[in-house]
Amino acid sequence: MPEQHDDHFATRLSHLARPGTRVHGFVNPPLHRGSTVLVPSTAARRESWKHRYDQYLTYGLHGNETHHALENLIADIEGGTRCQVVSSGLAANCIALLAYLRHGEHCLIPDSVYGPVRSFCDGVLAGRMAVEVGYYRPDLAPAELEALVRPNTRVLYLESPGSHTFEIQDVPALAALARRRGLKVLMDNTWGLHFFQPFRHGVDVSIQALTKYAGGHADVLLGSIVTRSDEDWRAVRQTALLYGQYASPDDCWLTLRGLRTLNVRLRQQMASGLEVARWFAARPEVLRVLHPALPGAPGHDIWRRDFDGACSLFGVVFRPEFGETRIDAMIDALRLFGIGASWGGFESLALPTYGSVVRTAAPLDLGGPAVRFHVGLEEPADLIADLERAFGRLHEGAGPA
Repeated sequence: MPEQHDDHFATRLSHLARPGTRVHGFVNPPLHRGSTVLVPSTAARRESWKHRYDQYLTYGLHGNETHHALENLIADIEGGTRCQVVSSGLAANCIALLAYLRHGEHCLIPDSVYGPVRSFCDGVLAGRMAVEVGYYRPDLAPAELEALVRPNTRVLYLESPGSHTFEIQDVPALAALARRRGLKVLMDNTWGLHFFQPFRHGVDVSIQALTKYAGGHADVLLGSIVTRSDEDWRAVRQTALLYGQYASPDDCWLTLRGLRTLNVRLRQQMASGLEVARWFAARPEVLRVLHPALPGAPGHDIWRRDFDGACSLFGVVFRPEFGETRIDAMIDALRLFGIGASWGGFESLALPTYGSVVRTAAPLDLGGPAVRFHVGLEEPADLIADLERAFGRLHEGAGPA
């Protein structure tokens, strides 16, 4: 279990999960790779095997000091007790769901859920395990959501803000409902990372794509599952090992390194993201900006109550008269924004989301085509100049788009 500290966030990032200031040697912990773990005797092997679901060095698949150092730091960041790292953010979502759901049980999933998680729910949980999956509108009040709870419901899954559409959920109220009905609350907290403390708001299991801001350099694939209790952690860890989940120690080491600068990157990218988002909000071509930290955005009051900041990922809905063809041309004209999935790295990205957002609980009408933007570490003035130039493509040609 990670040691608890009262230092500020930036200080903990600099000092936890490393040898310490009074150890003679290199600042960073060494990278450990390996599959075989040797033990001194057969009796020692039998004893270690009893603890294979704990953080014991029994076999490479079970993790080593590099994995455990990262797990302890992530648990500290999120305010949890224990952490399990896995091979990707999607793996973290899937393993967490598998840890709590069995044949014939029911789970509630927000309609705004990350697309690959929806595919897993439909294709594996519902399609192969006969788990009943119910999708709900992410803006439902607790009383409305409670009407969807069944006798066999076991999991309430949250994602706040939602993928692509950035709806903010009232996590404390929904978690209180879940506790009253005996449900486990699982939450994808990748957008919130440090800015939202899930366990203070009633979440049982917090899921992160460490691929994003934690790694910070667009060069790792990694996920984490942090739990409030040891009991939950053992359920998650046992499931991860039963499914052969393994995180690359190289990616764990790179993520440890990335976390050292997380605080300054988050603060810089939050400020830059807000500056660019405000520029979008003032443009006549834009219908609205889906950024929870902007006053007037849906869920802003809940964001202001529950979050300590915002990451630099948000959506922009364009006026419908411009059409997808012109917006494609605008995105293609950008010089400083790459076109690609993922986010949280040092680079800015633009990703069209029209035609890719699936909703089944209720129809989704944003009012126009939407684009997801991620603001990296570039100078905001340069990004805005790039956008201004590319916006000219929206106005090329006469007549309707």
